[in-house]
Amino acid sequence: MSKGFKRRDGFEGEKLINIPQKVWKDAIERDPILFPVYVTQIGYFPKASYHYRERRKGCEDNILIYCLQGIGYYVLDNKRYVMRANQFIMIPATDRYIRYWSDDLDPWTIYWVHFTGSVIDPFNKSLNVSLSKGPVYVPFNAKAIEIWQNIYQTLEMGYSTENLCSACFCLYHLIATFLFPERHINIEKNESGDIITKTVLNMRNNLDKKLTVEDMAIMHTLSVSHFSNLFRKATGMPPIDYFIHLKMQRACQLLYSNSAKIKDVALDLGYEDPYYFSRTFKKYIGTSPEQYRLTAKNTG
Repeated sequence: MSKGFKRRDGFEGEKLINIPQKVWKDAIERDPILFPVYVTQIGYFPKASYHYRERRKGCEDNILIYCLQGIGYYVLDNKRYVMRANQFIMIPATDRYIRYWSDDLDPWTIYWVHFTGSVIDPFNKSLNVSLSKGPVYVPFNAKAIEIWQNIYQTLEMGYSTENLCSACFCLYHLIATFLFPERHINIEKNESGDIITKTVLNMRNNLDKKLTVEDMAIMHTLSVSHFSNLFRKATGMPPIDYFIHLKMQRACQLLYSNSAKIKDVALDLGYEDPYYFSRTFKKYIGTSPEQYRLTAKNTG
């Protein structure tokens, strides 16, 4: 830990906004549905020498810190971590002891955001944001910095409902760049990523066919089990479920955009039995093709 002069903020070139609690109280009273999760503080500390923060009773906000350069440290629930460039942490709202500080010789440069809301606990549970998770490596996250700048500049312009909304909606995008970097950061494709991309493109080009997992695996000269494991890990779904999902997505487009008969839509998607198609559609979409078409036309 730094033995120099401890500082919470006040670094040359820093940016810092702390939104007053009353601003959020009034905004939530006016439009509670718009702000289930919202930004409370946002900051940028460049080469933050002697930066030190101790929270003996934890913090009611989530704390997202992205280390751009240098080294920092933090203690969470009596466990000490080292944080380096191109790593981030997301500390969930907690009453446990928190302490973090920059390295003496190579102080960190960090972008950070505090956020909370009425659903912060289930939010963290759903995204597996936990106290036990240490720093996570992420490729240089230019997208996050761009979104951070957008949030900061918006809040600089005042606390109108429109500005608060914009900041909060951008917050979700900011978080997504860290939790799902493969969707938002330009990462050099690795072999498995290339396999998944090619498979999905092949699925989309063959929605009128009956592809099997064996067909997909053979395309990449992989065993069925190895291919299936790769695909499930990358997408969270088995290959056939994903293929059917794409078929049903296309079915929705066809049902909405033209007046073709259900059996013709089924045939276009490789289903010779329209009743089986209808049962599958209802399983994945939650309503029958006929009801979907009627509802979509009335609400479009």
